[in-house]
Amino acid sequence: MRHFILLLPLLFIMNGHVQSQELNAVITINSDKVQGANKQIFSTLQNSLMEFVNSKKWTTATFTQNERVECNFTIIVNTLDNDKFACEIQIQARRPVYNSTYSTTIFNYRDTEFDFEYTEFAPLEYTENVLNSNLTATIIYYIYMILGFDFDSFSLKGGQQFFQQAQQIVTIAQSEPSWNGWTAFANKRNRHALATALTENQGDSFHALWYNYHRKGLDEMAANSDRGRTNVLSALPALKELKNARPNSIILQLFSESKLDEVISIYSKATTQEKQEGYKFLYELFPTSSQQLESLKNQ
Repeated sequence: MRHFILLLPLLFIMNGHVQSQELNAVITINSDKVQGANKQIFSTLQNSLMEFVNSKKWTTATFTQNERVECNFTIIVNTLDNDKFACEIQIQARRPVYNSTYSTTIFNYRDTEFDFEYTEFAPLEYTENVLNSNLTATIIYYIYMILGFDFDSFSLKGGQQFFQQAQQIVTIAQSEPSWNGWTAFANKRNRHALATALTENQGDSFHALWYNYHRKGLDEMAANSDRGRTNVLSALPALKELKNARPNSIILQLFSESKLDEVISIYSKATTQEKQEGYKFLYELFPTSSQQLESLKNQ
C-alpha cells in the first residue's frame, strides 16, 4: 500500500514525475452573496483551482486511482472589490475504511479568514518554498493538512512530514503582512494555531490516537466488529490527556467537527454500560455538544 513505502526527504516532495496524483478534489466557488459582479471570473477561478490541486504531484508516494483522497473545498465569497476577494473556506476529506464501502471523515474544517487577490486567467503556480499569493498559500497549506491526516491514519506519525510542510507554509506566509490567517495568537482557530498544535511534542498523543482509531479500529471492523470497536474506544482517552494539557486546543475542536458523530454511532453498538460511560466521557470533553450526545444518552 502507498502509505507503507519509505518516503523520500521533503526536498523531493514536489517532484512531478512519479505515478498518479494523490487527491481527487472537488472545488466549488459559491458567489451567491456577490451581486452585480462578472460571474465568469468565479468559474475561471474554480476551474483553475481544480486543475492546480488535482494535476500536481504532492508527494513521492505511489497512489492508485482508487486510493486518491476524496476531498471538497468550498469557497464562499463574501465580497469582491475589483480583484480583492474576501472569503471563507470549508475543507472536507475522507478516506475509505478497509474492506468496506464506508468512508470516514479525516478532515472537516472551516476557515473564516481567507482574503486574496486574483485576476481572471492569472496562472496559479507553486515552486517549493516560494509563495506567490495568499490564494495558493492557503490551498497548498490545506493540501498538506489533508495529506497529513490521511498518512497519520495509516501509520504512526506517518503524516508528520506533511504537517511540518504546512508549518513551513505558515512561516513563509507570515512574512507577508497583508495575508490574513497566518499570525501567531491572532486567532485560536487560524492556520498558525492548527499547524503548531499538530507539530508540537504535546500533540504526540493525538497522533497515536489517530493511528489507533483508524488503522487498529475502523480498519479492523470488517474482520471483527467487536475488536475494531473496542480499539476505537480504547484510543479515545488520549483526548482527555490532550484536554488536560491544552484545554482550548484546536485539535479538540477539529476532532469534534470531524469525528463526534462517528464516535457516537460506534458507541451506539456498545453495551449499555459502555454507552453510559461514553456519554459521560464525551460530555466532559465536548460540553457544548450536549444536544449531539443526547442520542447516546437516551439509548
